[in-house]
Amino acid sequence: MPFGSVLPVRMAVAVLAALLLTGADRARGQPHSAPAAAETTAVAQTSSVLTDEFVRTTGTEGLDRLYGMQFEAAKARFEKIDARYPDHPIGPFLQGLNLWWTIMLDLTDTSHDEAFAEQMNTVIDRCDALLAEDPDHFDAALFKAAAHGFLSRLHSNRYHWWKTLRNAQKAISYVQTVEEVAPERGDYVFGSGMYDYYAAILPEEYSLSKALMWMLPDGNKERGLTLLRETATNGHYVQTEAIYFLAKVHYLYEDDFRETRKWTERLRERHPNNPFFHTFEGRVYARWGRWGEARRIFEAVVERAEAGQAGYNTHMEEIAQLYLARDRLYRDAYREALQHLAELEQLTARETIEDTRYRVLGYLYQGMVYDALGRREMAVNRYRTVLNMEDASGAHERAERYLEEAYSG
Repeated sequence: MPFGSVLPVRMAVAVLAALLLTGADRARGQPHSAPAAAETTAVAQTSSVLTDEFVRTTGTEGLDRLYGMQFEAAKARFEKIDARYPDHPIGPFLQGLNLWWTIMLDLTDTSHDEAFAEQMNTVIDRCDALLAEDPDHFDAALFKAAAHGFLSRLHSNRYHWWKTLRNAQKAISYVQTVEEVAPERGDYVFGSGMYDYYAAILPEEYSLSKALMWMLPDGNKERGLTLLRETATNGHYVQTEAIYFLAKVHYLYEDDFRETRKWTERLRERHPNNPFFHTFEGRVYARWGRWGEARRIFEAVVERAEAGQAGYNTHMEEIAQLYLARDRLYRDAYREALQHLAELEQLTARETIEDTRYRVLGYLYQGMVYDALGRREMAVNRYRTVLNMEDASGAHERAERYLEEAYSG
């Protein structure tokens, strides 16, 4: 990310955990061991409610509304599916996605974590009931893998690494059984695409993984990208996720502006009212120095947030204000930068959250602006404030540097 490597490292650790736990048996050429009690053995067929026309149509409508921040409209459609299949895990799983996107819009807010975990546990309970009747139940394996996968992602966001690993381990047991018989197209190749890509690039990107990757079969970056593109083109339920991950890997690892922009534009065309994708688009242009476009996008985010548009919450505005301040700072428009930083300070003063990278970087940028304006005493105050906060994106190192020698623009 533009403000440091915390997010990619966190994602890499979560992915590495999953790769280690999925690849250990296969790397040694051993058959996948049968999971413990109530664990699935082999999926004999792919009969699934996901191919039911009612579920596909209603589910797609619900997901489109979910990504468009129309949570109640999405919920209504997911409830119809749950009413049609009251013992199936698909209902609570889709309902859980409503909570997941509430979490995604502000990862500094943990107030929805417990409710989301309970929803995923309901999914797991329904899966276990189906597996007790039929150990080869395809949907039960599929949704149990998905539920544990989402729990792993949640705990990764909270830096709960043991829970991340445990849920990844449970998820992978079922991913492998589904992979054995699922058709190699659309939604079903998404997981394989993720595996191939990350197994190939993690040793290059993170030294920590090099000591562990010997346990895994080799990945194939190009094949991984091909499979992700297959889901992005022909998927139904995780098509948007595949498009997002294609944008993300080209942004973080491939260093390819053209491809990142292509997939990001696809996201924005499909879901123009999604603030998460909106702010990501701004970060893309900022990353490659297209500040004119970035500025236009972040100003639109602020405008929507101040108008109270659904999903454009305080955290989305924090992101936009920080980037707008950064733009003004490096254009030597210091007083305008201070205006954005004052807005940011007010936004990040919420008592419900701890220090965030946006609050820390906001104070760092204030110090830099005050130095540029010749107000050294104010600048020193801000740098010392940064050093009394938890470090974020190298802010401590820069604050110490500017305490020794004033920022000069």
